[in-house]
Amino acid sequence: MPQVRHFGHLADGRSVEAITLGGPAGLQAEVLTYGAILHGLSFPVGGLRRELILRMEELGHYERDAAYVGPVVGRFANRIAAGRFAIDGRSHQLTRNERGNHLHGGAQGTGKRLWRVLDAPSDSQVRLGLQSPAGEEGYPGTLDITLALTILPDALRVSLAAHTDAPTPVNLTWHPYFNLGGSAAAHWLRIPASYYLPVGPGLIPTGEIAPVEGTPFDFRVGRRLAPPPLHMHPQLSPGGGYDHCWVLDAGADCHCELRSPQDDVTLKLSASGPGLQFYGGQFLSQTHPGIGSGLALEPQGLPDAPNHPNFPDAILRPGSSYHASIEYRVSTTPPG
Repeated sequence: MPQVRHFGHLADGRSVEAITLGGPAGLQAEVLTYGAILHGLSFPVGGLRRELILRMEELGHYERDAAYVGPVVGRFANRIAAGRFAIDGRSHQLTRNERGNHLHGGAQGTGKRLWRVLDAPSDSQVRLGLQSPAGEEGYPGTLDITLALTILPDALRVSLAAHTDAPTPVNLTWHPYFNLGGSAAAHWLRIPASYYLPVGPGLIPTGEIAPVEGTPFDFRVGRRLAPPPLHMHPQLSPGGGYDHCWVLDAGADCHCELRSPQDDVTLKLSASGPGLQFYGGQFLSQTHPGIGSGLALEPQGLPDAPNHPNFPDAILRPGSSYHASIEYRVSTTPPG
């Protein structure tokens, strides 16, 4: 069985637990039952255990968090323009919780709900479950979600599954902020994607799938993140830097590869979705002063997909199942 400790009580008195997976010699992860938040991800580096993500120590900070530090986000990760979409000719209106648009499932999405432990068969495995009732945040249909975690000495494997009793958009992902050591802007990043999604007002995709060639969005050859000046490209201004979705190349070896500024630890992220949202964390300090710098790497379906017929379908229907997988694999480079 995994290690379980009491993490705190929510404002309404319900208890939240922290579940630790993995042993002291390898990768360890800690997940909270509130929001299915990834509260810790650490690995031995140079003889010392290093935390690879940003975290907060008090439950109340997570309850008030508006920057999505670590939770499973959904029902629909990323943005839906004006919170509106149609299914089979019927229009639906979702909560508009960011500049008139719908972001990460709304004001009380999956990241603000208390998940239940379904089973924990070993110290390396746990399954959490959540039911999102019909009408929550405006979504049609009752959605049942399962999050399964398996940890290996050098990898964390994530499986997200869902089924519904009425057609509904589904796009689930995890939202940790990574920092492998030092300044986030000094990290090295590779994204094997030849295309990305330009955005308009509110960071809503325009519908264009644009080439990265010759732009600051070309990470096909890994490079240091050091953000370019906003005037260098018109797409950098809307989000104050990087906050875009890349469309992965067919046959890509991973979704992205992130390396620490010291070149002593590497995180390789592989997933099932066609897209990777990369947010440079440029406004994180405004929400959480003192938390440190970090960047979000979110494998997912394409944002605002219900409103773009040329994007992969994001509507889950009764009788079908939604499945998404993510693997975080960590390795170290010996000094010298």
